[in-house]
Parts: sequence; C-alpha cells; structure tokens
Amino acid sequence: MTSVLLQVLHLSKAYGARRAVDDVSFKVAAGQTVGLIGPNGAGKSSTVGMLCGLLTPDAGSITLSGSAITTGPCAAKRQIGFVPQDLALYDDLPARDNLLLFAALYGIKGAEARRRCDQVLELVQLHERALDKPATFSGGMKRRLNIAAALMHDPALLILDEPTVGVDPQSRNAIFDTLEQWQRQGRSLIYTSHYMEEVERLADHIVIIDHGKVLADETPAALHRRLPAQAALHVELAAAAPAAWLAPMAALPGVTGVAANANALEVLLADGSAALGVMAWLQGQGAHALHFATARTKLEDIFLNLTGRSLRD
Repeated sequence: MTSVLLQVLHLSKAYGARRAVDDVSFKVAAGQTVGLIGPNGAGKSSTVGMLCGLLTPDAGSITLSGSAITTGPCAAKRQIGFVPQDLALYDDLPARDNLLLFAALYGIKGAEARRRCDQVLELVQLHERALDKPATFSGGMKRRLNIAAALMHDPALLILDEPTVGVDPQSRNAIFDTLEQWQRQGRSLIYTSHYMEEVERLADHIVIIDHGKVLADETPAALHRRLPAQAALHVELAAAAPAAWLAPMAALPGVTGVAANANALEVLLADGSAALGVMAWLQGQGAHALHFATARTKLEDIFLNLTGRSLRD
C-alpha cells in the first residue's frame, strides 16, 4: 500500500466575513502528482499558503511525513520545495550563485552544494548558462531557474503555483520535461494551474475546489465518469443541419446531447463507438459531411460542469 506523504484535514481560513477555505481535506501519496485546480477566488492560493507554512489556518491540520506544518520554524517545512507564481530570483546574481544562496539557506554548503547545483541545472537544461545572470534570461528560462531553486535541498514534496504563466510553448514543454523527470524519480508534486491540459498531462489525482470547498478529489478516470458524455463528435456539413434533425439525433443509441452551430454539429456521446451510428444516420438523411472528428471529453468540460461557466474576478 502506498504511504501518505501529505495529509490535509478540515483546513479552514477566513478573511473577515469571507471564508476563503472551508473544511478542505485531501492527501498526497508518496510518488503521486496531485493537480489542485479551481476558478479565480476558489481558495487555491490560501490553501497553498497554508501548505507551505506561510499562512496560519483558522482550523484544521497539515502533516508531512507525520510532522505538523506550522507558520513557525518546523522540520516538516524543510521537506517542501515551493515554486511561487512570482519569480523569486536575484536578477544580478549569476544563476549558479542564485542556487548556492538558496542551498545555504537550507544549510547546504561546500562540495555538496556545488554537486546539487550541477544536478539541478542539468535537470532544468540551464547548465550552459550557469554563469549568466537571470537579468539576461528569457521568461521561460527564469521560470526554469525558479524551479531549480526549489529543488536545491532535494525536497520530498514539490509545490508549484502556476509555474508556466507567461512562457512560450517551447519553455512550457521544457518545464514539463523537468517535472516528468522528477516524477520518474518517484517524487511527489502538487501542481496548480489554470491550464487544464497541463494538469491532464501531469496529474494522476485531481482536487477541484470552489468557494473554498472541495468539489472533487479523484483520479482523472473517476472524474471522467462523472459526465454522461465520454466522447464528442464534431461534424462539419456542406449546409446547415435542419432543426428537425436534432431531436432524432439526440434519440440515437449512445447519444447524450446534440448542438448545432452554423454548418457544424457537436454530438456528445456516452462512448466513442456511438459515432459510427451517428454518421450512418446523417448519411441516410443525405447530409454531406466535409469533415468529422471524435475526441475524448476534456478535463475542462468536467471542470466547467462542476464549477459553472460564470466569470470570476
């Protein structure tokens, strides 16, 4: 049985009359990557702040390897590597010196600090820029150095808060490469992001929070089973589908919903195999399909289904 690394129980935090975090509980197993997602104002930042010992909970407890995490000095916090959304680097110090400084804060010095520095620079693909200052780096390179700083003390748990904000696709992919290497070493991560495709790529467990409460705490497969539609069929037609087609299509075996938009049809399916029956039905009606494609429902569909589509501040 996989051991529990991080245990969060009944965590709450209020700011005046507003309860930002309301009885939140979840856990992170050793070697697991948990995606922590929610709309703006859902309580993610306050939760992460308490996990890192930066904020004091009003109620509840957080333990890492059985030791409590508190806002004061505690051994458990030394097992956490935190990558904040805002860069935590000294622009005028060479990359290597930045990392040696963070190592020194954890009491790592001399040959061990230099060895760790070489390891993490190689991991984030910045070894050739070790003597250059972050002021000369691109945004993506700074993000990777920010991750390297959080890895200098070889943490048991790495917490990343929106680590790919404002970076180009190549840099985002390099960050993923780094994190996937970390995963292959059996390390644990908590990953927060507004980019659902990132969470789908990295996480083997997902926690969705909104209005300070946990709405889901499940594997990606279990989350997908929450939706009646497991796949979607997109069909582009030579001419708009008559409105009279929509009800009969919705009644076809395996179809859970149909929507028309100009010359396109979006058909939600209980299973991808139902697409064949839909296409055969359209052919029988004399429809001329210019293009069609099927896709599995995405985490974004599940997220919107649970949290709603209204805009947040």
